[in-house]
Amino acid sequence: MLAQRRLGSEGLTVSMLGLGCMGMSQSYGSPEERNEQESIATIHRALELGVNFLDTAEVYGPFTNEELVGRAVRGRRQRVIIATKFGFKIVGNQNTGELDSRPAHIREAVEGSLRRLGTDYVDLLYQHRVDPSVPIEDVVGTMADLVSQGKVRFLGLSEAGENTLRRAHGVHPISALQSEYSLWERNLEPRIIPLLRQLAIGLVPFSPLGRGFLTGTAKRAEEYPEGDFRRGDPRYQGANFDANMRAAAAVHDLARRKRATPGQIALAWLLHKGEDMVPIPGTKRRKYLEENVASADIKLSPDEMAELGRALPPGAVAGPRYNEQLMATVDR
Repeated sequence: MLAQRRLGSEGLTVSMLGLGCMGMSQSYGSPEERNEQESIATIHRALELGVNFLDTAEVYGPFTNEELVGRAVRGRRQRVIIATKFGFKIVGNQNTGELDSRPAHIREAVEGSLRRLGTDYVDLLYQHRVDPSVPIEDVVGTMADLVSQGKVRFLGLSEAGENTLRRAHGVHPISALQSEYSLWERNLEPRIIPLLRQLAIGLVPFSPLGRGFLTGTAKRAEEYPEGDFRRGDPRYQGANFDANMRAAAAVHDLARRKRATPGQIALAWLLHKGEDMVPIPGTKRRKYLEENVASADIKLSPDEMAELGRALPPGAVAGPRYNEQLMATVDR
């Protein structure tokens, strides 16, 4: 069984690895590749292995991912820590891409999440992206009201910057920041991680496997089907792709020496970076879930950690994290 880690100062305790559920419903692969039966079996297997931290959001689908998670945890609710997110404007069943963190919308979104998840409380509620049109004090104040009502247990933010984190934490303790962080993407190291530790806020890294580059499964953008997120990701395109495949080679070299997979080395690196970090690798298949969980048993020496750090220093990856439109939603 996996060890537990504490996120924040309010008492949130979760398994040292979580499970990102987004890909069960969108973004990666074609619709034909998705199999709800296997996805639910993957969630059940996660619980058997001690992974109790499930990550979803209303915008995944939209809505269908929360519904899937709700079906998967029916009869098992007391065994899981469910994290979900609000913050986008959804019209009908379409994500408009516009941000919406108005207090009335937050309350409406949480009621919808509770209904779809089949529960009367959310363990960890995140603002999905910082909405510059709504003061963060109003956002967190509304979230805090939901805590007092028993509908939410702990609060989080996603992709928030320093100023936002400080202001939010002054209204109500923030237990976790969810942001992209990995051996592949180290933009949080100079300023965000030191601030999180100063404020006793945990970090939940998403895309901890470098969107496939660190596992060796990445393909060129044009090789992915229409609708796959990676077709529009600058890091999969042209010369960026070639440079990034070369950059990932050090992870593969160390994996061979330690008789592990490259993905396991990447996750082990993150797990060695601090007890206040809980990566949430996403998968929709039991095979990869089991491989990810096995990373918890891999020990990296200080020399091996340094070797990886030198091979992939901050800024080593070619191309921006997102396209221009998506980068505009990151609060940094």
